[in-house]
Amino acid sequence: MARYIGPKSKIARKFREAIYGPDKFFERKNYPPGQHGPNKRRSKQSEYGVQLQEKQKAKYTYGILERQFKNIFHRASSKKGVTGEVLLQLIEARLDNVVFRMGIAPTRAAARQLVSHRHITVNGELVNIPSYSTRPGDIIGIRERSKSLESIHNSLASKIGKYSWLEWDDNLMSGKFLNYPSREEIPENIKEQLIVELYSK
Repeated sequence: MARYIGPKSKIARKFREAIYGPDKFFERKNYPPGQHGPNKRRSKQSEYGVQLQEKQKAKYTYGILERQFKNIFHRASSKKGVTGEVLLQLIEARLDNVVFRMGIAPTRAAARQLVSHRHITVNGELVNIPSYSTRPGDIIGIRERSKSLESIHNSLASKIGKYSWLEWDDNLMSGKFLNYPSREEIPENIKEQLIVELYSK
């Protein structure tokens, strides 16, 4: 499946936010990209433009393409609760994102690769679909043959941050998806209501 593999600093500058994590280049040039740099006069964005940009930011942040994102939105809108919050909960429950949050991989792209290369198990079964939806109670682990991978050990050793909806056991090298996070627990700076408004037009 096609993925964005272009310059990440450029995307971060577009949204004026380090959506891919710490970025020294972004810190030096934290203004939108373009020939005229920070001196370019920028016209005021329309309401549609603001909404579209917020959706694009969410897609780039989580590494999801348009069709997948739209399908997740339709699932969210059919469930009870606030659609925007449910949308982010469903995205957070994707296997690649859970692997990233647990610290098994340093980035979502690396987590997607680990899943695709059959290094990750769910409830003891190998799963190689990054978009697989985990559910409360699911046990996410590392395949026995993959537990010695240096990249996984390095990532786990340097992980920062702990999330209340996830549980991790260093001895077993496996974790548990406890529950869907509330909006306040999700650290990403995404205005999900703008995305809901965009799709509701």
